[in-house]
Amino acid sequence: MSSILTNNSAMNALSTLRNVNNNLSETQNRISTGMKVNSAKDNASYFSISTTMKSEGGMNKAVNEGLTLTKNSISTARLGAETMVDLSQQFVDRLAFAQTEGVDQADVQKELTSLAAQMKTAIDQSSFNGENLISAAGAGTKSVVSGVSRSGATLATTKISFEATDLEAVQTTFAAIAIDNTTTAADLELALTNAEGYLAAVTDAATDLGIGEKQVENQQTFLSELGDRLDAGVGSMIDADMEQEAARLQSLQVQQQLSTQSLSIANQAPQNILSLFR
Repeated sequence: MSSILTNNSAMNALSTLRNVNNNLSETQNRISTGMKVNSAKDNASYFSISTTMKSEGGMNKAVNEGLTLTKNSISTARLGAETMVDLSQQFVDRLAFAQTEGVDQADVQKELTSLAAQMKTAIDQSSFNGENLISAAGAGTKSVVSGVSRSGATLATTKISFEATDLEAVQTTFAAIAIDNTTTAADLELALTNAEGYLAAVTDAATDLGIGEKQVENQQTFLSELGDRLDAGVGSMIDADMEQEAARLQSLQVQQQLSTQSLSIANQAPQNILSLFR
């Protein structure tokens, strides 16, 4: 049955053309943005997961940036501690030299005083951004946030700890050692023994800082690689396959042309009814 009021063929052709145009618009949007999931309407599950993973990745990147500040503080303190190790070793060496018979102890004491002053300078200058980890104020067990972990809907922070030692107190003990030409051999030996113990304490402090710095560096490397994995995981869910989209675009453009021609043919059908009335 033919009708001039209802053209079923035209409606079907129009519906097909509308679907093709919608698919074509979607494909063009994916090609222009590079994403197949731009909003929750595209894929609600992937959108939710990718948003959560992006959030975690952003938090870990922020923590990584914060760890850079911590690493610089530790590195600066370690330099000061290692400098003090060298000065302490020189201090011990001069005390060992003072054990020699006939050495002018007063001259050795001048060297010891100079070395103790250099220790103080190294400690005072081992500050980064106002934080000095080998001073009395900066000493103790330090704990810094190293990342963010998720268990279901619960977020928690992970932490790493390292030891900072008060080397100002150690420097004071070095500076308190005093010898002169009246110092007995027994007192010289005691001073050497004490200085050797102070050197061991300074060495331990430098070692602790080195371990802490390496720990922070390893965590930063891990966070960087973790960020890459998260980005890759998110990309696998929401990034468009450009080869697939290019092939789909070509196919849809052909379908659009054919659908347009089909609609044009369907719209001509009512005109054919006129021939029946001639």
